Amino acid sequence: MIKELIITIYLLAFKLVFNFFKLFPLKHKITFVITFGDNSKYIYEEIKRQQQEIEVVVLYEGASRVYFEEYDEVKKIPFESLNFMQIIKSIYHLATSKFIIVDNYFGFLATTDFRKGAECLQLWHASGAIKKFGLEDQSVQYRSERAKKRFNKVYSKFDKVIIGSDIMGNTFTRSFNIPKEKLLKTGVPRTDFFYKEALHSEIIKGMVRENEALKNKKKILYAPTYRDNELDHFEMKLELDLLYKELGEDYIILLRLHPAIKTKTNYADLYPGFVLDYSSSKYDINHLLLIADYLITDYSSIPYEFSLLNKPIIFFAYDLEKYSLERGLVENYDQMVPGPVVKETNDVIKLIKENQFDMQQLKAYANKWNKYSKGYSSHNVVNYLFQSNSVKLTEKKSIV
Repeated sequence: MIKELIITIYLLAFKLVFNFFKLFPLKHKITFVITFGDNSKYIYEEIKRQQQEIEVVVLYEGASRVYFEEYDEVKKIPFESLNFMQIIKSIYHLATSKFIIVDNYFGFLATTDFRKGAECLQLWHASGAIKKFGLEDQSVQYRSERAKKRFNKVYSKFDKVIIGSDIMGNTFTRSFNIPKEKLLKTGVPRTDFFYKEALHSEIIKGMVRENEALKNKKKILYAPTYRDNELDHFEMKLELDLLYKELGEDYIILLRLHPAIKTKTNYADLYPGFVLDYSSSKYDINHLLLIADYLITDYSSIPYEFSLLNKPIIFFAYDLEKYSLERGLVENYDQMVPGPVVKETNDVIKLIKENQFDMQQLKAYANKWNKYSKGYSSHNVVNYLFQSNSVKLTEKKSIV
């Protein structure tokens, strides 16, 4: 009750300031509001490549600033901070921008009625969905009617939602309660990375120079998603002792914990030379996907893009029933993932040793979830923005 009251007061104050700044002229300006940032960065780089003249502002949360750190010409402002002037500046840019591009759920949208001529695009931060989100999230049923109404208001402000596939488009229509006419079939900008083959070899060489241990061993990337009850107390269910005993001579583990997870355990120190911890935000997840020979994950969205590289995926879903009940999964998990589902570390080891994976299943999965993500997604989005919102989108044959 108190939380809802605080949110209501905040949104009312936001609306008053926003409506004041709506009296100012609409500017040829694009404002990115980011929690993740990678998709937005690809769009900005394409804007630069095309030499489009437009003012660019980035309102960032958390560590997402890192994606725009190198661009001095971009105005970067912490979003929803406790600094009064930063709040005022943020609202000013939102109220006076021609384009507002967001990559997550942002409550402020519930109270912003953008003026005619402005457009709000939702980039989202995943190419696919295993977990339910938006209005399909299990937790929504326990929220107040006021909160549910606010969620719908936020989703209604999306003029377009970027999609990489029809199947993800269907998920958005349900999760955001939006019509299919709002779906923009450009492909997902950050997937462009997986088509830049010349760049791949440079990145891999750079990673090996940084750590020679990556050179001669098979690399297993373990990238689990977070559990709500483990954000401050992470439990490693993958038995690293057993993995080291069975695979340690020929393999190394690349560990990538979700950024929301806080852990005091230093697994790299516990298993020197076998576990390399790449959980820090300074390491680009795409670079890890490139160098990995195998991916072990669970309910993360990483497989949608990793599948473009046509390398094996193992789904270590040790708590499948519990997680499905608490968070909700989009459909039958065992049938939707493109690889074996296991619950024990011994089964992970067996799969890796036998190295028998259904690569045709993986290829079909990659094509289904990346139908419109063919290497020109950023180009397509920028063309939509700058060519009177009516362009023929570029297509390219899949690499898988």
